[in-house]
Amino acid sequence: MPDLHADPFDALPSGLPPGRLVVPDDDFTDGEWTGGAVLWVSDEPTPDAARHWLRLFEIRDKTGLYPLLLETLKGEPTRPWHDGELDVPAPVGSIDVLTAVGVLRRFWESVTEELPGDAGEDEQVDDSGVPRGPWPGLAPPGEPGRDPDAVAREYVQARYTGEKLLLGLVPAARGADTLARTGWQGPANHTGDVQEISAVVRSWEDRFGARVVAVGFATLDLSVAAPPATADQALGVAAEHHAFCPDNVWQNSDGFTEYAGRLIGAGNWSFWWD
Repeated sequence: MPDLHADPFDALPSGLPPGRLVVPDDDFTDGEWTGGAVLWVSDEPTPDAARHWLRLFEIRDKTGLYPLLLETLKGEPTRPWHDGELDVPAPVGSIDVLTAVGVLRRFWESVTEELPGDAGEDEQVDDSGVPRGPWPGLAPPGEPGRDPDAVAREYVQARYTGEKLLLGLVPAARGADTLARTGWQGPANHTGDVQEISAVVRSWEDRFGARVVAVGFATLDLSVAAPPATADQALGVAAEHHAFCPDNVWQNSDGFTEYAGRLIGAGNWSFWWD
């Protein structure tokens, strides 16, 4: 196990491409950050990013560094990673005190229409097909089966091999925590507290075998080892996705039911915040 009192970047793994340590830039933070680097990032996108990720993912428990495939804002390759366009990182303790059900209920109430007491059957959903009314609760866990780490490796190899991406390393024990520990601002138009996003992803890691694979300016890509297997299960997961990232549904012309249908057996979940 890594020395918890040492600088996590003192002993970077061997074989990395040229890279740099990144500190949140004061121009982008809501508060003052007096700590050190929050992540290591390769200097340039590399077509070998997936290969590096696979190796670093295997040794993450030893290094204490969780690997990420990092995408940039289209047309602005230094944003957000090289520019330090990050907020003050949230400590792991700020994730620990949150629950997915509490976070998702609050999100749901902020993005979902209320259901009038005298609503007819045709008023049970909004124009996108999203159910109206109270938070329906967490979806049940997916059926355990495949090893989540193995699924993550297979997904990265199939989806990202040969794609030129930045490579990142974050001092974090689990992928969900990397989002808060870097001060990532991707969902800033939905929540300014990225630890809330981390808390939900933690729950998905536990319930659906999700693993954080790639993070962009305002995008997030997860592998999923235990996705919903039936239409009813998928509707429950889709409700969580709508609360977590309403843009996924609002900007999907097919509507909520069709969105849910695409989650059945899906080996990855991708999100984009406007």
